[in-house]
Order: sequence, then C-alpha cells, then structure tokens
Amino acid sequence: MSTSRADRPRRSTRVRGRRKRPQPGKVVLKVILSSLLGLGLLTGVGVVAVYNNLNGNILHEEVADQLRNRPEKEAVAGPQEPLNVLVMGSDSRAGKGNGIDGESGGGLSDTTILFHLSADRTFAYGISIPRDTAVMRPTCYEDDGTEIPGTSGYVKWNEAFAAGGPACTQQQVEQLTGVRIDNYVVVDFNQFKDMVNALDGVEVCIPQDIDDPAHDVHLEAGTREIKGNEALTYVRARYRIGDGTDPNRTRRQQAFIGSMINKALTAGMLARPDRLVRFMSAATSSLQTDFNGIAEMADIAITAKGIGAGNIKFVTTPWVYSDKVSAGIEWTSEVDKLWRLVRKDRPLTAEFLKDSLSAGDKPDGTASAGTGGPSGGTDGTTDGTSQSPSNDGSPSGGTTGTPGDTAGDGTTNGRTGLSEEARAAAGLC
Repeated sequence: MSTSRADRPRRSTRVRGRRKRPQPGKVVLKVILSSLLGLGLLTGVGVVAVYNNLNGNILHEEVADQLRNRPEKEAVAGPQEPLNVLVMGSDSRAGKGNGIDGESGGGLSDTTILFHLSADRTFAYGISIPRDTAVMRPTCYEDDGTEIPGTSGYVKWNEAFAAGGPACTQQQVEQLTGVRIDNYVVVDFNQFKDMVNALDGVEVCIPQDIDDPAHDVHLEAGTREIKGNEALTYVRARYRIGDGTDPNRTRRQQAFIGSMINKALTAGMLARPDRLVRFMSAATSSLQTDFNGIAEMADIAITAKGIGAGNIKFVTTPWVYSDKVSAGIEWTSEVDKLWRLVRKDRPLTAEFLKDSLSAGDKPDGTASAGTGGPSGGTDGTTDGTSQSPSNDGSPSGGTTGTPGDTAGDGTTNGRTGLSEEARAAAGLC
C-alpha cells in the first residue's frame, strides 16, 4: 500500500545548503491535472510546465547548520508527526510595491507566526509573536559558522531577523520557547499583496476612516473586499487605528489572514483552476524556505485537508506593556503554558481561546456558526498544563494580552469570537 511523503517518517538529517528542486510529485500533479484538464485550460505538458514554474519560484535555503543547542522534539501519539512551521513576514520596503507606508524596514521581520499542525491532523493554530516583544537575543551563527554574539540587554523581537535572517529568528524561537521548528517560511509583503489580488480581494471591516498622512495611510470605513496597495496598507497600518499597539495590529493581521484562508478554501475558489494557479503562483513567488519544493508542501496540505476553517485558530503570546525597549511589551508567565501545549501537541485550552480568532470567523472578528470543534474545549491533560482560566482579571486586548475567562458556557464551543473591547482595540468593527 503506497503512502504520501507526509505519511512516512520524517528524516532526522538533511542535505545541507542549496539543492536542486525535486522532480514533479505524483500527488501534486494529480491535483493540478484534475483541476486544469477538467476545464480544458491546459494540456498535460502545460500542467507539468505550471508545476515547474511554481517550483522554480521557490528559493530553497537550509539553515540547520546555523542552529545550535536545539531542543528535542517530544514524542507524541499520532499517525504522523506534529509539524511546527515558523512563518516570517519580511518588512523590507525595497521591493516594488512595498514602500507605501513611509516606514523604513531595514530588513526586519514585521510578522512572526509559529504555526502548529497536530499529529492527528484534527486541529491547527498559529501563535503570533509581536515584533515589539522585549527579549534577550541568543547567540546566532552565519552560514559559514561565524558567531553573531547575543545581546547583553533587551532588544525587540524582530532585531534577530536583522542580525542573522531567518536562521537567527529560528534560533531565538527554539532557545526561548523550547519548541523545535521543523520548517521555516519567509514571505515578502509584496508577495502577500499578490496573493490577495489572486483571490480578487479579501473582505475586511474597518470601523472608521483611517487618515494618517505621516505614514501615507488612507482607508475608508466599511465592510468590503480590499486588494492591492489598499490591502497591504491595511495589514501594516498601526497608527490612528485601534489602540495603536503592535499586539493589536498583530490581531488585525490574524483576522485578515483568517479571511484569506477562508476564501481560499471556498468551493468557488477550488472550482476556478485559473484563479487557484494564480494564487499558488503568487504564494510561491520569491518564497524562501527549507521545504523541499511544492510536492512536499502539497503532501502536507493534503494530510490536513480535514481541518475546517473553524479549527484553525490564531492567538497572540500573552503580554503586558514593558519599558525594557522603546514602545515595547514583554511576555507574561502564562506564555510557558502556551509553549507546553505546542511541545506536547495539545489543542489550545480555554484560557488561550478566549478572544482568539479562527479562520472561520467573520471579518469583524465575531464568530461564525460552527467555529468550535475538536480543538475547542479543554483536552483533559494531566501534565501540569493549566486548564483553568487566568485569575488575574486582566482583559485580553486591553492594557495587557493576558488570557482571560472562558467564553459563554465555559467551553470554546460557545465562543463568540472577539469581545467588543478586543475588536475596538484591534481596529475591527
């Protein structure tokens, strides 16, 4: 009986450095072939050309040789391995179409999301780490082994990307969380804009006009689909929208990404192979990763096809304001519980799902019907992970990001999306 790559044990070692793109995988060819030939858009030769074009978009860069003192991955029960993928959004304004907000990126990472996919492929969640989080950056290494000394004082989270690129950010994640990363992905913001355009726009809800001449941000209020520079401006806007903090901009980005995922998963999208190929082309364009090409990513996506949009959750690391860095924040002790859930491949518990977002939520941050599910409630673990809500009384999305009470009937099946307070802080309707 044959198995896909994702069903086979993952190798513990890799060939280092750049490598030649693998040959077209049978699974991904079947997917593209059935879609494209179904509408007679391309010949079989054309399908292979599309595959090779998508694969050729990817910049394959291994970073394993630049990592040191890596945490071991904990053994968990499941038909497959859980996956931890580190997604970084580069805020370089040098690319065409990037410099639209008047800010100077300097090669920093504007967005960092640790995406966890469960071993049984029943749930997934993304954990956003705000770029203004104060951390002591650990020692990193160049690809030739040259040491990049760690900091003696606190710096912002995204300083690691400027110091040593994705390898340094991955080193920082692994050393500060104890979570071993399986793969990384770096997405350029101009590439992100092209993905939105390939979907013909993504729906958002803007509560009031945004007029920020200092950063050239001008957005009209209302619920509508946006794309192009307007979409890029929206996800990067920070001032004169919501409470102006980086964590709540992160929450607004989560809502936007959720809307993107929801639209990409709709039947209408899947029934339009031309749009699907355009989206895949945009998603892979200038993509930097250590995945072994489209075939490996497609195999993993196929194993996760049973996870509905409502079971793809987005949370932010618990935080409080901090004076350790300029306009900064720092993690609360609750973050240790969050990393433990990832290491042990457990669903998010009620304390973290309070005021969380899912890919199935409405653009304004309120829950759509059916956004509960297997990953919604507590998991009954007895490993010391707290299943009870935080008792510090701190509201999520106010002056801190500490998890609060359970929602509705005490289970996440009764969750109502973001609270009114949290939506206001994030700049959502």
